Amino acid sequence: MPRSATRTVLVTGTAALALLATACSSSGDGGTANSTSTASTSASGAPAAYQSAHKGGTLHLVAKSAAGSLDPQVNYTLQYWQLYQGMYDGLLAFKKVGGQASFTVVPDLAESMPKVTNGGKTYTFTLRKGIKFSNGKALTTDDVVASFERVFTISSPTAGSFYNGIVGADACLKKPAGCTLPKGVVGDAAANTVTINLTAADPEFPYKLAVPHASIVPKGSPAKDAGTRPLPGTGAYKAASYDPNKALKLVRNPYFKEWSREAQPQGYPDEIDETFGLTVEAEVTAVENGQADWVFDAPPADRLNEIGTKYASQVHVSPLTAMWYLTLNVNQAPFNNLKARQAINWAVDRSAAVRLYGGTNLAQPVCTVLPPGFPGHTDTCDYTKGGGTTWKAPDLAKAKALVKASGTAGQEVGIVVQDDEVNKSIGEYLQSLLTQLGYKATLKPLSANIQFTYIQNTKNKVQLALTSWYQDYPAASDFLNVLLSCGSFHAGSDSSINIAGFCDKTVDAQMQDALATERTDMTAANTKWGAVDQAVMAKSPLVPLFTPKLVDFTSTRVGNYQFSKQFYMIVDQLWVK
Repeated sequence: MPRSATRTVLVTGTAALALLATACSSSGDGGTANSTSTASTSASGAPAAYQSAHKGGTLHLVAKSAAGSLDPQVNYTLQYWQLYQGMYDGLLAFKKVGGQASFTVVPDLAESMPKVTNGGKTYTFTLRKGIKFSNGKALTTDDVVASFERVFTISSPTAGSFYNGIVGADACLKKPAGCTLPKGVVGDAAANTVTINLTAADPEFPYKLAVPHASIVPKGSPAKDAGTRPLPGTGAYKAASYDPNKALKLVRNPYFKEWSREAQPQGYPDEIDETFGLTVEAEVTAVENGQADWVFDAPPADRLNEIGTKYASQVHVSPLTAMWYLTLNVNQAPFNNLKARQAINWAVDRSAAVRLYGGTNLAQPVCTVLPPGFPGHTDTCDYTKGGGTTWKAPDLAKAKALVKASGTAGQEVGIVVQDDEVNKSIGEYLQSLLTQLGYKATLKPLSANIQFTYIQNTKNKVQLALTSWYQDYPAASDFLNVLLSCGSFHAGSDSSINIAGFCDKTVDAQMQDALATERTDMTAANTKWGAVDQAVMAKSPLVPLFTPKLVDFTSTRVGNYQFSKQFYMIVDQLWVK
């Protein structure tokens, strides 16, 4: 999940060490959990039984800004994907538990895992009975069919990368308006089944059915981005109100009855409020004073020593499968020139970016798209001084020579970043660096509420942007195919996750070959994904900077903290009573 509205932490030197040293009660499989009381997860990865004594109360979340559209088939941010876990459901879901088991896909609106036939190309689901949307409407097979058609009608960000294998998807991608999938998604009301037919087997398809873009919403939902208008869902909570300038308020779905603790557990708080517009300083103070329960944004550097010592039991540190990176628009000067793009990869001091993010305790420099330890990752680095398999240092002399050879020196370059402290500080470093390289660099900080969609739309002619990518699911294609395939580029759209506009037919063919190999040999496929990563980096459409860790800061009254490796802190399972 990318996820815009980026979670960051700015820590320096001793403060970082203090923060991590005090947050030392490791959960062993994904996070540091210091809450004194917890229901947690059993050793088998099964969710604990519901503890009704902790039901009730209002959970208060704070964020500097909203994350844009509330439409689950449009929004592509961690900020809201976390909340969607208690609001919307798909046919399948990632298990709502902490640790490694959170990568497991389980049946959600479907009563069991699908029957897979036709050589892996046909998935047949039987829907659960008795489920209702938050508006009281009963879930039917028609809703499922309409929801998949809506993915294409509204040009969901992953329509061309996750769901393009559905029979009939090609026509819908070419002409989204009025999309129908009569042979691709077939509902049988009498049998209460839905059958999805693919053009080719896709071992990752269950993962793709378990992310918010595959949420099932009522038939008749708007054939466009619903924006600030909440769509009815089937989860434990519904949005009672949403004003991106003020707050998002979630309340219990009165029609919800728990059907699976693994897929959609009953939540604990009666209400979940996320308030926007506070300064980050004010957010931290609110949590310290018990006026808020969780900070979404980066705690300021001058508060971290205080947080890491005085409030150590409220700090949770978790490693992430993610990448912070720069996008270089291959269709806009100067980065329509390969040498100019390669120059940026050679010039960027990734260790400087790591320091600005929080130091080596909270980030690790990288120079490949696939993070270390992720499927398909290969230790290789094309852009490090002296060569080698890992990044060591920039080579400014080589970068300047490439800029000169490209003939792009003196051109203007705009750098678009989010307006929080960490993003701006990295942006200022980049502005200085590009100036050293001979460009006329300007910095354009934007609110997190709009930056991520802004940098995707080609109409805004963004040349260079700082952004991040947090895995949707544990597969190499979720980085390479989603971020850099031709199918992920949609000119003139706010939902064009291939921000660099990179569409290389040779590399695309390599991706398709890797995807095809997954059907029979995942080990061989991951080797091919590693080769795709190297091919992409040779073309330099982006600059990987570092992989981060996440720090959650919660109030003293919060209990039952659980960190899902898939969707991070499980918001609606927190206790505030």
